[in-house]
Amino acid sequence: MSGAVFGLIMFAAALHASWNAIVKAGQNKLLTTVLVTTSAAIWAAILLPFLPSPDSQSWPYIALSVALQILYFALLARIYRIADMSQTYPLMRGVAPLIVALAAIVMLGEIPSRNAGSGIIIICSGILMMLFTAGRQGRSGLALALLNAVVIGGYTLVDGVGVRLSAAPVAYTLWIFLLTGAGIALYAALTRLSEARQYLRINWRLGVVGGFGTLTSYGLALYAMTLAPVAVVAALRETSILFAVAISGVFLKEQVGRIRLLAVCVIALGAFTVRLA
Repeated sequence: MSGAVFGLIMFAAALHASWNAIVKAGQNKLLTTVLVTTSAAIWAAILLPFLPSPDSQSWPYIALSVALQILYFALLARIYRIADMSQTYPLMRGVAPLIVALAAIVMLGEIPSRNAGSGIIIICSGILMMLFTAGRQGRSGLALALLNAVVIGGYTLVDGVGVRLSAAPVAYTLWIFLLTGAGIALYAALTRLSEARQYLRINWRLGVVGGFGTLTSYGLALYAMTLAPVAVVAALRETSILFAVAISGVFLKEQVGRIRLLAVCVIALGAFTVRLA
């Protein structure tokens, strides 16, 4: 993996942790999620007219990804309402690489190199250490986070195939965000229009920043998947956990103990190992 690709993925990881923190810090998690996804859809709508359309072979993958993305955002809003980001984010993002790696071997025939495979294992070992910090509290949030990890693994694998078939990775990504944001905005308009309008008027800046962050983060990750194996990119991107834990402790004032910090170091080691692949 080249240094440029590695840098792209790390930047995407930092952006991803940042927009998750915006959702977590919002007074209303669901409506903050609506703001973020709607903003991403607007960014996508502005850019799409200047880009070629994805190949017809990729549209079934776009449709499936949109369905999974809507489910992902719905679960995310619920998770951040009932549990800490520093506990649930590592679980969501850390279990997903295992799912992607196993599925990529079976479905795509991608066999990770020795270094890449070792890095994936180390990263996921760090995630397991994170789980021990949860205790008995927040079990519902952790269970939902585990479910969302399966959803993340699903859309990552779907998009890893779809973006390669699209012959237009940027447009492929933007169509996903446009359709996902439109679907979530329609739900908000039908169920809580008045409340959403008021929340938008006060918190629209969160939506603009968060929307740009989520769109750019995932777009960079999908682009990287055209240059490197899906499983390796997915695993390295999950180093966003490092950024998420730092943000949770410094800005969200969540308690980050020694075991969690040790887990962060293990994950960093795994990232370095993947970097050598």
